[in-house]
Amino acid sequence: MAEVRIPTIDLGAWVAGGEAERAAIARRVDEALSRAGFLLLTGHGADARQRAEVRAAAREFFLLPEPVKRRYAVAVGGRGWLGPGAEANGYAEGTETPPDLKESWSVGAEQATGDAELDAYWFRRNVWPDEHVPRLRGLVEAYLATMRTAADETLRLLAAALGRPADFFTRHTGAPTYTCNINWYPGSDVLGPPLPGQYRIGPHTDFGTVTLLDRQQGRGGLQVWTEEQGWADAPYDPAALTVNIGDLMARWTGDRWRSGRHRVLPPSPEAPEEELMSLVYFYECDPHTTVAPLPAPTGRVAYEPVDSTAYLRAKLDAITVP
Repeated sequence: MAEVRIPTIDLGAWVAGGEAERAAIARRVDEALSRAGFLLLTGHGADARQRAEVRAAAREFFLLPEPVKRRYAVAVGGRGWLGPGAEANGYAEGTETPPDLKESWSVGAEQATGDAELDAYWFRRNVWPDEHVPRLRGLVEAYLATMRTAADETLRLLAAALGRPADFFTRHTGAPTYTCNINWYPGSDVLGPPLPGQYRIGPHTDFGTVTLLDRQQGRGGLQVWTEEQGWADAPYDPAALTVNIGDLMARWTGDRWRSGRHRVLPPSPEAPEEELMSLVYFYECDPHTTVAPLPAPTGRVAYEPVDSTAYLRAKLDAITVP
């Protein structure tokens, strides 16, 4: 299958560039997000060794016996282990699929606000399997810090691409909600053959502002939807993060930019034992941010404003397998 056309943006060049170079980069970002909602991002600050160490430690956990992993089991939106059958991401767009073929270790923001109800769901303490994989915590916490910095700089780039002040989005990320899922996609030898219509992750759009994805190349890998090409394989660069905007960002721009629709294929019959792992950083905004669309001519659809917290909670509930 042909690859979708997604440009590579150097975040380092954006930060260090002169006025003309920054303006050119911003124009490329606007065009790419208007067409597919995806970018490849280099210069993000997460080196290959850091990402490899996170994967290696996470794999130690995923290979533990299931009774051990069940001690850390949580529902969607929780902190800990999401076992097989917990999610069906296609539900979020109304696509009925069997549960996704993956396991996840999920962590997130834990900077308490003082609002007991808010903190109990969005800022609960992270859980760590220190008894079994003691190095996982430090590695993931360092990775979260790197991604937080990259995400805020990406939002400043996005503001420039819309001709807005640099803090147009980051003024809403003083104490944001965010989640990082380490998704393990084992082969069919672990989970069995896929059911009809079953994916490693079913077709969907993400829910927040930007997603920063570090992924591995594989036959059962990421595909992106565009109107021009339909489903096509996402291009891969081991040095780059794959970045897509989510529903809140698309609404903020009045659908000038597309919320990037994507899916992860099941293991291929040509490589049934293929194993992949992705580090997925979902960035959002401060709780209860009012997301209202930019007016025309920038915005193209006059959505009703939404409360970010209510919107995100509804989407997380939607993908939970009963």
